[in-house]
Amino acid sequence: MTTGYITLTRQSGLMNEMRSVANNIANISTTGFRREGVVFSEWVRAAEGPAGSVSMGTGRVRAMDLSQGTLSQTGGTFDFAIEGEGFFQVQTTDGLRLTRAGSYTPGPTGELVNGDGAFLLDAGGAPVFVPPGARTVALAGDGTLSADGVPLTQIGLVAPADETAMTHRGGTLFDPGGAVIPEENASVLQGYVEESNVNPVLEIARMIEVQRAYELGQKFLDTESKRKDSMIETLTR
Repeated sequence: MTTGYITLTRQSGLMNEMRSVANNIANISTTGFRREGVVFSEWVRAAEGPAGSVSMGTGRVRAMDLSQGTLSQTGGTFDFAIEGEGFFQVQTTDGLRLTRAGSYTPGPTGELVNGDGAFLLDAGGAPVFVPPGARTVALAGDGTLSADGVPLTQIGLVAPADETAMTHRGGTLFDPGGAVIPEENASVLQGYVEESNVNPVLEIARMIEVQRAYELGQKFLDTESKRKDSMIETLTR
């Protein structure tokens, strides 16, 4: 029975990895999306017999690829892209979230919101507002936002204090998992957005690799099942 359980945990992990690959491929064109992978871990327990232990592998931990994506020029006044590390802060109904997606639009009273209605926050954690009647809006590399030549605020670029505590909350949003700190090794560009960092060629190759590994495990389970059936048939004759 042990071999069957061990293989089943492996198959379950491969299914999780296949889901992450499919999600990556589905978000190739999603602005600010971050590629995800799966980390496999091994569970070991002492056991009687010559081996002295039994182990099972499983893939449950989601690993994020935070590498820089390609910057694409849009010319949009409220399209912002981060060059370097760090994240924008947005306020959602579920609390503070971090994101690399930089497409925003002015709300009725001038507040900048993303496609889900979350407020873009400045360095002090307050919503960013642009006067509705402003004729020209400019963004400096340090995040200073100006309207008609008058500085309004500075868009906050931050990083989680503990990067390992950050978790993906769906789409392009991340929960920092604790405190955030100012990110100084980055600049902001106006009229650009950051594309997804998913490499379609590598993801397709990874999908094929995972599929073949899963099929190999399924063949092993089928062979093991036939072996047990044969043994039971032999012993019951």
